[in-house]
Amino acid sequence: MIQEVNRDYLGKDRPTNVISCAMQEGEGGGVQPDLLGDVVISAETAARDACEAQATFESELYFLLLHGILHLVGYDHERGTKAEAKRMEAREREVFSLIREEFLNE
Repeated sequence: MIQEVNRDYLGKDRPTNVISCAMQEGEGGGVQPDLLGDVVISAETAARDACEAQATFESELYFLLLHGILHLVGYDHERGTKAEAKRMEAREREVFSLIREEFLNE
């Protein structure tokens, strides 16, 4: 399913772990200014990634959700500059460390 969303929404015909669908972009953007958008996570890919990283499934889900939300609020590691990618990565580390302490007890 996520491959279909990736193909139809982003034009990338391949599976992925997370997709952010912004409600403030494109046709109809701004109709609901309080909605950022949707984050679609592939549980299957998340489980595989967690196993490869020797992390818990729950931890991987939190990380992917954070990653998706950061995209919705304007961070971009793919289309932006290297500096923007580093800025997003730093923000991920910062917020994810708080998530680990608060929700994952890691």
